[in-house]
Amino acid sequence: MKSFLAKFRVKKTPEEKRILRKERLLAIFSGFLFGLAFPPLPFPYLIFVALIPYLIIVSKRETLAEINRITYLTSFVFTLTTLYWVGSWTKEADPFLMISGVLLMFVNPAVYLIPSTLYYFAKKLLNRKIAFFLLPFFWVALEYAYSLTDLRFPWLTLANSLPKFNLFIQIADIIGAYGISLLVLYINLFLFLALREFIDNRKFSLKFLLIALIIFLVPVIYGAVRVKTYKMPEENVKVGLIQPNLNPWDKWQAGNLDEQLDMYLDLSRKAVKKNAKIIIWPESALPVYLLVGNYFTQVNRIQNFADSNDVFIMTGMPDANFFFDKNEAPPDAKYSKAINMYYVSYNSILLFSPQSSQVQKYAKIKLVPFGEKVPFVEHLPFLGNFIKWQVGISSWNVGTKQTVFDFVEGIQLKVGGVICIESIYPDFVAGFVKNGANIIAVVTNDSWYGYSSGPFQHKEISALRAIENRRFVVRAANGGVSAIIDPLGRTVMQTKLFERDIIVGNAGINNTLTIYSKYPLVIPLLCSLISLVVIITYTVKKIIYKGNKKNETN
Repeated sequence: MKSFLAKFRVKKTPEEKRILRKERLLAIFSGFLFGLAFPPLPFPYLIFVALIPYLIIVSKRETLAEINRITYLTSFVFTLTTLYWVGSWTKEADPFLMISGVLLMFVNPAVYLIPSTLYYFAKKLLNRKIAFFLLPFFWVALEYAYSLTDLRFPWLTLANSLPKFNLFIQIADIIGAYGISLLVLYINLFLFLALREFIDNRKFSLKFLLIALIIFLVPVIYGAVRVKTYKMPEENVKVGLIQPNLNPWDKWQAGNLDEQLDMYLDLSRKAVKKNAKIIIWPESALPVYLLVGNYFTQVNRIQNFADSNDVFIMTGMPDANFFFDKNEAPPDAKYSKAINMYYVSYNSILLFSPQSSQVQKYAKIKLVPFGEKVPFVEHLPFLGNFIKWQVGISSWNVGTKQTVFDFVEGIQLKVGGVICIESIYPDFVAGFVKNGANIIAVVTNDSWYGYSSGPFQHKEISALRAIENRRFVVRAANGGVSAIIDPLGRTVMQTKLFERDIIVGNAGINNTLTIYSKYPLVIPLLCSLISLVVIITYTVKKIIYKGNKKNETN
């Protein structure tokens, strides 16, 4: 076998091998710089130079295979250093979750071959210099496209590295996270061009350095002015965030439901004593379909607590609807042989209101690939039987409506409740704000991933959602990090990871729409359009070239 492959292997000179080793080290270095820029590490500024070593290599490579090989290596190291935690790696972790985490380490880097391939197309259509200037558009188009399919996981959007650089990200209320990614990429690009000028001519290009500096300073100056002049909302509501710190693996075992509810209500009483008017419990607070009719006692206890204390209880909770008649069930309903019924089940948020028997609901729309929904299971149903967590939560149905919760109070209070990973989708969260939400609530359970970077990264991403929409974000997490984040993206209060705790604080009510809230897709759609034009033009040119060549042969 080795002798067979050797026939196709191009022998390299010692000098070529030395250059290849150097380039691989640069690619690895670039990937590490990307990873080190992300929370919880305190090095966000590295994101402004992380792409430079990669660009140095790409500028010397000609073929698509050469460019994509170095792209994959860079993005693999980036993925490994940033998303190592996805497999959980705790002692209770589900084997399937671990396998999914390992697969992600190899699959996620492949998506970055999209912008590098588009760069190659642009280089062939135009020239290398123009292709470099288009590369940031291709990259942002990839970030947006990665949020669209059943395999979506846009965790590594470059803007997500910058919540700790508060001044720079204030401009997100105009351009959003994708716009910030675009700025980051162009700063990298112009610094690279200045460095290349120095390498080639032994002098820095002041022009490129100045452009990079301007792109950097404009958001910082805007941020400084915005922070200094922004007026917090005058109206506010006192919110109590409950962090129970339950083991996410044990809570799904039967037998301890009442004990769990006792604990939630005890913590909620402490929040009420601090004058909380809205109590928020985390994602899947109780591991049962609370409203299906088998848990009257527990439902009554929650409702009685809301009534007697005159508070709202907003909680993450599994929810289900059952149908005797298949014709009455929605198209995505599942069939249960055990009860001979069709049903839909959702990862949901429920709102219990004082002095009201009506429970408002929101069903999660953006599900975690594999963890909550098997990708493409509608078209390949057998995958649903093959892929399933031990805790049985890999087959939720997809919600259909971005419900905004109405709170009947003396103030106009409307809360957009998002569940876990939904908070990483910029335009999706903006949809709740456009629907009238004046506060954003996140309920989540990041405890699956232990004491790792994951929970901290997830919490910091909420700062971008707060700035984009100029809304308070209140975040209730099972084991942390629970937090109140103001419209300037600053954390007002937060818990420590893996401690049972409560937070009670004011959340201001803002009804003004930012430019980003009104037009969240301008930049990603522009980047996508440019990418499509390049793809179509390259494809047409290829077809014409092949046609001409065929005619010449004939």
